[in-house]
Amino acid sequence: MADRVFTVLDLIDLDLKEHNSLNLRCIGGRKGLGRPIDIPDLNRPMGAIMGFFEDFAYQRIQLFGRGEVSFLRRLEDEGRTDTIRELFNYSMPCCIFTHNLSPHNGFFDIAENAQCPILQTDLGSSDFSARIMRILSRVFSPRQIVHGVLVEVYGLGILLQGDSGVGKSETALELIHRGHRLVADDVVEINCIYGNILMGAGANKIIGHHMEIRGPGIINITHLFGVRAIRDRKEIQLVVELEEWDSGKNYDRLGAEDHTVELLGVNIPKLTIPVKPGRNVPIIIETAAMNERLKTMGYHAAKEFNKNILKWIESDAARSVFFGHDDVI
Repeated sequence: MADRVFTVLDLIDLDLKEHNSLNLRCIGGRKGLGRPIDIPDLNRPMGAIMGFFEDFAYQRIQLFGRGEVSFLRRLEDEGRTDTIRELFNYSMPCCIFTHNLSPHNGFFDIAENAQCPILQTDLGSSDFSARIMRILSRVFSPRQIVHGVLVEVYGLGILLQGDSGVGKSETALELIHRGHRLVADDVVEINCIYGNILMGAGANKIIGHHMEIRGPGIINITHLFGVRAIRDRKEIQLVVELEEWDSGKNYDRLGAEDHTVELLGVNIPKLTIPVKPGRNVPIIIETAAMNERLKTMGYHAAKEFNKNILKWIESDAARSVFFGHDDVI
């Protein structure tokens, strides 16, 4: 990670729930819990414990499943510990044993001397691998802090941006009142995962799902509207820029051209909505959300409108209208 060091202790202390939980616990080598994890990947060290250390990916988290543990027990029965000692000559972040498996006592002693953490989980190797890779991809993903409000409208993650006082929070509050959900207000942390997906969440969990509304002040959305009105994270699929209405500016009235904004190297559709008294901005955003979903399904209303106009112009009906009237002088 670019902003801070991520350690083995940080991995254990991650606040993970339900299908993301790793169920990790430290069973040895506690003095090494401060070891950094620099690479978000796993390695199955079967080759290394068999004595083949060429191209050994020791910088990764080492995962021990049933096959590796069976071979370790065979080495113990034969009194062969040289390979295990050589294994711990490499600075591995940690060793994780799945299926609630444990190594033999000799393995523990060598790990303690090397101050290498030994972790254990009750998950199977495949399940654990899928979970930790998903989590590490998020932990090590590029991130950016932006000013705005993130809401979910009809299942679409919409980031509301604009100058201070333009009405972002008030617009989001009306959307919540209409049955949509708040993800984050004022400060949004964006993570780019898998290289093309932007996930947004509140930058501070302590003040998450609170909103600052000029007049009432700070309000708690969860207490006012219930848990149905919030969610912790959401993919950002549309950016809406709110700006004060400028009578001298020509605004797009057809929407035939698609505009985008780049966040962390990913282009996201962008819509600019001018704000002035009398305009129902929440309803416009709802309509924009539904229209954006139609676009993802292959239907572009503005382009379809242009096609229909061109077909009508080229049709006999249009020519008859044009040629059927005498010029009036």
